[in-house]
Amino acid sequence: MSAFRLSSTAFDTGALRAELADAGSGGFASFEGWVRDHNEGHRVVRLEYEAFEPLARREGELIIAEACQRFGLSGARCVHRTGALALGEIAVWVGAAAVHRDEAFRGCRYIIDEVKHRLPIWKKEHYEDGDSGWVNCERCAAAPAHGAHHAHG
Repeated sequence: MSAFRLSSTAFDTGALRAELADAGSGGFASFEGWVRDHNEGHRVVRLEYEAFEPLARREGELIIAEACQRFGLSGARCVHRTGALALGEIAVWVGAAAVHRDEAFRGCRYIIDEVKHRLPIWKKEHYEDGDSGWVNCERCAAAPAHGAHHAHG
């Protein structure tokens, strides 16, 4: 089963967590990114995510492998939604398991931060007033200022 996935439909976080169950792991950390109703003074009514799937999948798998190696994770998963999402839906889920909690927390944080910085996934917000806009798209064409190997403290 792939460690990184894109999904056009809602997914079962319990099943994802179960994929990481391991008797040798003493810690598990997860992150859920939810669709919220506001951003930068605008009332948001829904989101759309688009992805360049071949590159997103490949880079997502690489990020998971980096996290497992860097933090000694026994396993990790990430699922990112694509398509239209309503308020309150889960847009992204990350789970990380490790022998100890610190590694699980740090690995989970690394994965979500790198996914947000490195993957070709774009978010379009739809606002209450009928307007819409792509979020942080000026960053899409620019090289990341943080570099791929920044510290997560």
